[in-house]
Amino acid sequence: MTRLHVPTRIRWSDIDAYGHVNNSAMLRLLEEARIMAFWAPDPEELEASPETPDPIIDGRPGSGTLTVIAGQRLEYLASIPYLRRPLDIQLWIGRIGGASIDVSYEVCSPVGTDPFEVYTRATTTLVLVDAESNRPRRLTATERAACEAYMEEPVAFSRP
Repeated sequence: MTRLHVPTRIRWSDIDAYGHVNNSAMLRLLEEARIMAFWAPDPEELEASPETPDPIIDGRPGSGTLTVIAGQRLEYLASIPYLRRPLDIQLWIGRIGGASIDVSYEVCSPVGTDPFEVYTRATTTLVLVDAESNRPRRLTATERAACEAYMEEPVAFSRP
């Protein structure tokens, strides 16, 4: 398995009246992990963090590529309470299309937590769009090769 592990902190404001991470906050957590894992970093980030993985997509402002979410599916397996240690959000590519990819996720308990727990499974379909024409564009050979390095079976949801 070639998953990326992105430590992602919960903010106090992510907790709802029921004492767990709100479903809308979960979408933000997934977005933060996805951007950290797959977008090209800014040059000053590379200097500060040499362990940054090779980028898959350069979707930064001004890059010429937009990444548009075409769909998302989440399955909540357990409530996430407020935790001081960062969640371990694991990401991989579950499908590569002509102009789209499916990013798969498992939101897990902090690294080293016993017992280990998977709180949420999710998938996001991203479409690559040319910023100038505002039309979908095909993945380049470089992007496709970068995706293949993180390819794994897609998320298996409990209900099809």
